[in-house]
Amino acid sequence: MKQLDNIKHIAYLKLGQHRGTRRLWMQGQKLEDAGFEPGSRYRITRDPDSNTLNIEITEDGARTVSKKRVGKKEIPVVDINNKVLAEMFNKSVERVCAVVTDKSIIIAIHPDDEAAAERYGRLIAKLHNNEPLAIGSVSHGGGIMDNALHQGLASSGVDARLAYAVEIEHKYLEASLRNNEVWDERSISVCAPMEEVDPRLLPKIDIYAGGIPCTGASRSGKAKNKIAHAEEHESAGALFLAFLTIMKQGNPSVVVLENVPDYRHTQSMTVIRSALKQLKYQVHETILDGAEHGALEARKRFCMVAVTEGLEFNWERLRPIRKKEARLGDVLDAIEDTDGMWRTYAYLDKKATRDKAAGKGFKQQLVTPDSTSVGTIGRGYQKGRSTEPFLASPTDPGKKRLLTPKEHARVKTIPEHLVEGLSNTIAHEILGQSVIHSAFVATGILIGNTLLDAYDDMDASDASKLTGREVPEIVMEFGEPEKPRKRRAPH
Repeated sequence: MKQLDNIKHIAYLKLGQHRGTRRLWMQGQKLEDAGFEPGSRYRITRDPDSNTLNIEITEDGARTVSKKRVGKKEIPVVDINNKVLAEMFNKSVERVCAVVTDKSIIIAIHPDDEAAAERYGRLIAKLHNNEPLAIGSVSHGGGIMDNALHQGLASSGVDARLAYAVEIEHKYLEASLRNNEVWDERSISVCAPMEEVDPRLLPKIDIYAGGIPCTGASRSGKAKNKIAHAEEHESAGALFLAFLTIMKQGNPSVVVLENVPDYRHTQSMTVIRSALKQLKYQVHETILDGAEHGALEARKRFCMVAVTEGLEFNWERLRPIRKKEARLGDVLDAIEDTDGMWRTYAYLDKKATRDKAAGKGFKQQLVTPDSTSVGTIGRGYQKGRSTEPFLASPTDPGKKRLLTPKEHARVKTIPEHLVEGLSNTIAHEILGQSVIHSAFVATGILIGNTLLDAYDDMDASDASKLTGREVPEIVMEFGEPEKPRKRRAPH
């Protein structure tokens, strides 16, 4: 809606139903202030450019302001229940914004409903025209999750491109720019803290994906920072606000959020759920288990997928894309016994002795080529911490080594080329903060099939309204829901 002068009142109203059509009811002081007195005449016109209804007081108007007695006073009533209202506000529009000025009222779609209609129409138009969907990424890291989602979408038959990626660490963003195939000539890299990003500089997107740093949400993070709640963390506590601000400007049809499992119980997540529902998204949550998705690393991640109204997402349709290797040895490099990677790590042995004497639950995690899984490997793996996996030497009981970056990538099912050419420290940092790649490929496939289902279920007239192009009446046979699909050809 364009900027207006002399605004007296603004009211956000819910559309009703009367005798099978839409109904808008207004009454009271706001009408009196605008000159809508009982018995005065008004007309209704539609402005197709701004997609608004204009209600104006005029002597030759075809309608009359009604009245209603409240106590001893008669108050004006404007009751609109006609075809014009139904034509302008379809059944998906639940709310409108009424701007009251002098002798006129302008009725526009509620901004949240308008945003929902815009993103859904944009999505369907792109699917119809075989245009790649735009993905916006925050807390991008080395782009591991983005790479997986792109791969999953492509496997389902949906093309996608990276519109922008936001990452605070220059070294991670550089690694992604160098190694990650999700970038194209139009992608925008944003090296900045999430909360400092100006969303107005970023384009509209169809899928919004990212995480919120878990330094205040994980159990170890709370213990290290001596906080009881994630929101108390000095730098990460309020990042959910930036996450939502950037998301709202991009107006995506799908929102993907990942974090540690404990994040689902935070107040931050409570606010995110509430905000998304207010903005007309349906929120779906699960815990993705690495072992169930073919990874040797037993990492679990909380994942939320929120979809705009009109899309039907169901986690029960998620299917693993690979089987886990039988043993760790299947992904290990051949490292000679004399290699300097095999070390004694005496400080860890001493710590283990102290922890055991103190009755602490911490102990070294030693694995062998015959191990069928490894524990979670975190961001600081290169530091050689006691609770993360070490490979025990097969020839010297006193020595052990860390996994190489490529081995680390393999236990997370991450394509090795994404950390190619990086130092061990940076590679392990990127990998340690990343997701299980195969789990998010599967998630990308599910999202892609969800989008195609919505498009396939539309009849030609509905699709034409949203895309602005005639869609032929074609019925096509598709395979199983989780397999790659074909889209209806543009006409």
